[in-house]
Amino acid sequence: MIRDLDETLRKVLHDPAQMPQFPELAGADILFDRPTDPYTPQRTTVNLFLYELRENTELRSNEPDIEIVNGKAISHPAPMRLFCSYLVTAWPIGGVELALQEHRLLTQTLRVLSRYPTIPGIFLQGSLVGQTPPLPMVTLHPDSLKAMSEFWTSMGNRMRASMTVTVTISVPVFADVSDFLVTTHKTNYLPGRAPAERLLHVGGKVLDNTSQGIGGALVDLLDAGIRTTSDDSGKFDFTEVPPGVHTLRAAATGFAVKSQPMTVPGSPEDYEITLAPL
Repeated sequence: MIRDLDETLRKVLHDPAQMPQFPELAGADILFDRPTDPYTPQRTTVNLFLYELRENTELRSNEPDIEIVNGKAISHPAPMRLFCSYLVTAWPIGGVELALQEHRLLTQTLRVLSRYPTIPGIFLQGSLVGQTPPLPMVTLHPDSLKAMSEFWTSMGNRMRASMTVTVTISVPVFADVSDFLVTTHKTNYLPGRAPAERLLHVGGKVLDNTSQGIGGALVDLLDAGIRTTSDDSGKFDFTEVPPGVHTLRAAATGFAVKSQPMTVPGSPEDYEITLAPL
């Protein structure tokens, strides 16, 4: 994903719509090298050195995103929001007054990057395409490198004019979780002075051996005396089911009848029954 961010920043800096306004930047290479001594690019270069990765704790979330697909709930755990900070330097090659060329390159780079508080979707590359929320980008971040002389000493190079740009990307940490969508509704009845009775509303699905839903199947809770029919996608539901272990039976044309225990309330797999073809 970080490589995709590199390519995204290259697209931002080499946007064809801005090339006439920023000719020096348009003609410069965009590289991501470590600027150690000696650093001698062969062509005029704007270099973005990734010097820090850090979690953006202000954007941390524990809330998963739930997506419903074909009757199943897919839970997308919240990703890590990651600060990616780059040190930006300009390296003109050839010509006169190299220092002034360097300053023009830095100015043009600053003007381009500062235009976007978030990176527009047209620039996103690879795994960043369609990433939500949009990617915040801050040029001259206030928490960026402060001890610049120490940084350049650690690089073994002489101090040079520079600026920073920080982008926050979303990095998936945990795998998605797919589960059957089950809704449980609890109902308590209290007629007169009789003890309260706890009944549950549960839903499940009748499947074939390829995990496709079977419509029109007869579904019984034998010990509870409850019967229903699955819909076209194989879904069924029972209302007013007492808690406990019941016997679930399903029958459908072209399939062998099957019975299995069903615990109410239970886990999602307790509400699925798979029939074998005849």
